[in-house]
Amino acid sequence: MPVAIITGASKGLGRALAGALAARGWDLVLDARTAEVLQETAAGLAVHGTRVTAVAGDVTDAGHRSGLVAAAWRLSGVDLLVSNASALGAEPLVRLDELPLEGLRRALEVNVVAALALVQEALPLLRASGTGTVITVSSDAAAEAYETWGGYGASKAALDHLAAVLGEEEPGLRVWAVDPGDMATDLYAAAVPDDEDPRPTPASVVPAFLRLLDERPASGRYGAPSLLEGR
Repeated sequence: MPVAIITGASKGLGRALAGALAARGWDLVLDARTAEVLQETAAGLAVHGTRVTAVAGDVTDAGHRSGLVAAAWRLSGVDLLVSNASALGAEPLVRLDELPLEGLRRALEVNVVAALALVQEALPLLRASGTGTVITVSSDAAAEAYETWGGYGASKAALDHLAAVLGEEEPGLRVWAVDPGDMATDLYAAAVPDDEDPRPTPASVVPAFLRLLDERPASGRYGAPSLLEGR
């Protein structure tokens, strides 16, 4: 069975994607900071008959990242690495003139530095897979200038560029930066708590990710809404 590592997998998009992959027979290594919630997610996925390993911790911790890759190696390797764990930098979001620099550092550490460090840790197994794939979860804030989204958007823009360069440097892999579009997630609620407009569920955008895995287009940046329209 193919093996995926998914960070930020206890809820939201990470959990929805994990469920879809489990239904397809993937074995999973799941990461999140809150152990109890992560264990509940893992237990819910076990009904699919796949092997699910929950490893609670912070992706900025080198030992935790090593533990994720070691858990995947015990399952047989790494075929897919999904960097979904994200930090906003401030909750709720604020303008740049108020953005705490420690918050910006945290966003960069989680969204960029830890994502690259986990790729580096998993790269030998990804190369050996034959179908090694890296997905970095992006945002439209990486490409558009939205008031109060400066710190988060900057971190995602940096992640986009790392993914683009990784795709050039590793032609044997597929490396996709995927903008899922608007979603109703805890992250968005923390970012803009006063926004009551209805937004799509994370599960509704998962078919876009599955389409990429099925069709395996060239490495690059993709938007979930466009992928869904083209189905």
